[in-house]
Amino acid sequence: MKPETPSATCSPAAKPGKSRKNRQVERLPTWISHLPDEWLDAVAPPLYFEQYSEYEISADRTVGYDADDQACFTAYRFELTELASDDDEEFYEVVAYSEELAAWRLRDERWLVYRRSSASDCRSPRGFYAFSQTMPR
Repeated sequence: MKPETPSATCSPAAKPGKSRKNRQVERLPTWISHLPDEWLDAVAPPLYFEQYSEYEISADRTVGYDADDQACFTAYRFELTELASDDDEEFYEVVAYSEELAAWRLRDERWLVYRRSSASDCRSPRGFYAFSQTMPR
């Protein structure tokens, strides 16, 4: 369902003469937060978004659509938790695994995909970019 007016997060963040890295006060729209500066002009910007949330686990998904109602951005994030205890008497939830993905449709119809995952083994999250012929699901 299209909103009556585009959201403020739909406006392009790049302004002539300004690097995204040098802006302190302005907040980036979430759809370009992981997009490298050099690829900003190569993607189709979304005009509106559909958002989905899972109520049983910590997970959400966003799909952005262009002027032709074609998907041009997708993102998701989720966390899987498990119970942990320090003394086998009191238990609490900890994140066992988390994943984040953002993907942008390029003007040549390929998708630039950013994915970052993290496990509970105390290693730093690892992120990487890849190309895909189809939109990640």
